[in-house]
Amino acid sequence: VQLQASGGGLVQAGGSLRLSCAASGRLFSRYGMGWFRQAPGKEREFVAAVSWSGHDTFYANSVEARFTISKDFAKNTVYLQMNSLEPEDTATYYCAARDRGSYYDPNEYGYWGQGTELTVSS
Repeated sequence: VQLQASGGGLVQAGGSLRLSCAASGRLFSRYGMGWFRQAPGKEREFVAAVSWSGHDTFYANSVEARFTISKDFAKNTVYLQMNSLEPEDTATYYCAARDRGSYYDPNEYGYWGQGTELTVSS
């Protein structure tokens, strides 16, 4: 059971970036997937999640109009498309997988990938 996040980097405010999270096949088809982020000195916070089927999506209020989460079953990958980036989005982003419980609570996620860093310059 492994999750591999990638796609972070440095981008100017107003720009776009897409994060990817590759998952093992058995896990991907059965689990809901989420993205969380953690800025220096702050707690990890929910960003977005997608149900196991890919039909239902969930977003934090701060990103709902700007970010889009999606699942690609052919590639066993979940994406986080981030548009209109703001300096406040600067953080380490983590992908995670869960099979039950709240999509918003990081404690409900049993599997985590390593983080990928995003820096948004003003």
